[in-house]
Amino acid sequence: MAMAERFGARWLPFRFVLAVALLVLVTVADRAVMMRAGATPIGINYGQIADNLPSPARVSWLLRSMQVSKVKLYDADPYVLGAFLDTGVEFVVGIGNENVSAMVDPAAARAWIQRHVQPFLPATRITCITVGNEVFKGNDTELKANLLPAMQSVYQALAALGLQGRVNVTTAHSLDIMGSSFPPSAGAFRADVVPYMQPILSFLSMARSPFLINCYPYFAYKADPGNVPLEYVLFQPNAGVTDTNTRLNYDNMLYAQVDSVYAAIQALGHADIDVKISETGWPSRGDPDEAGATPEYAGTYTGNLLRRIEMKQGTPLRPSVPIDVYVFALFNENLKPGPASERNYGLFYPDGTPVYNVGLRGYLPPMDYSRGTRKAVPLLALILIAVAAITLSLS
Repeated sequence: MAMAERFGARWLPFRFVLAVALLVLVTVADRAVMMRAGATPIGINYGQIADNLPSPARVSWLLRSMQVSKVKLYDADPYVLGAFLDTGVEFVVGIGNENVSAMVDPAAARAWIQRHVQPFLPATRITCITVGNEVFKGNDTELKANLLPAMQSVYQALAALGLQGRVNVTTAHSLDIMGSSFPPSAGAFRADVVPYMQPILSFLSMARSPFLINCYPYFAYKADPGNVPLEYVLFQPNAGVTDTNTRLNYDNMLYAQVDSVYAAIQALGHADIDVKISETGWPSRGDPDEAGATPEYAGTYTGNLLRRIEMKQGTPLRPSVPIDVYVFALFNENLKPGPASERNYGLFYPDGTPVYNVGLRGYLPPMDYSRGTRKAVPLLALILIAVAAITLSLS
């Protein structure tokens, strides 16, 4: 009784503060729904080969504040998937090359899904599993031989668990699989890849899964900057290149690359498989011999690409099918091996600062400049700050 009398004077303000806090949370939820309703179709690759990245919870707020609706992972990190519960963001998760051969065993495939996918559904929208990444770029013949059986095992495990149709199964390829790509209508897979690709395409057709390709016009420019027009690779105004067979004009290299993959798929008897770009991007920094790796060119490439995505533009061969793209990558990743460019494909630095402007300004989380650094402030922290301010005003 004494305690009630002692704190009774503050009980009404506390209830009021609690009501305000709940109202703020409801407002935030409503705002999230509105963001999802008007979400941009851009996809983002969220790589984590770094030791200085923000927590998945902060990344969740960052991506949603940008109205990003699709995220691609290279694994199935439970901390990331958990941070996106009930957000409506669509996820592609991955089985790494080191685990592909194990997935040939149906029991292993089922156990992987039960551990890495099923617990998060439907709260986290996992819609696709990539089995391996750029398998045919290497020389591991066992890995190549096991790719399709692993994909089939994962597909069958999904069916056994009642997830068939909700989660697709595919794999991502590099453009190294192409034996020829110009003109686009003459696109063809490498001769050594065809024996593997033919049954993979049959599987994708049966499973109604997309063909994923990693396309980087930057590599072509880097290899021959004197003869590859910069305007053509950066989506800038140019006369373009006309395919002499189809008479279709291409004003950028990325779309020509995609249509060459469509031609290669059709040459093997399939016209019912959609090609999606699982990776594309441009580095903002590189080694001295990496031509064009600058913030200016990276911003131009990515910004122009995003504008075309927002226009729901298709390629010349399939103009009515909006191009589906996952930009690489969300952050610069300081532990990636290879040339300097490999560590500098990010849209953001790890502290949330944009590496360059791609027209997404205004959608980033609030920043704290009080100590001379820019760090994303979680929205929940802002709510707590607001509640504290109200509490003080009522005390």
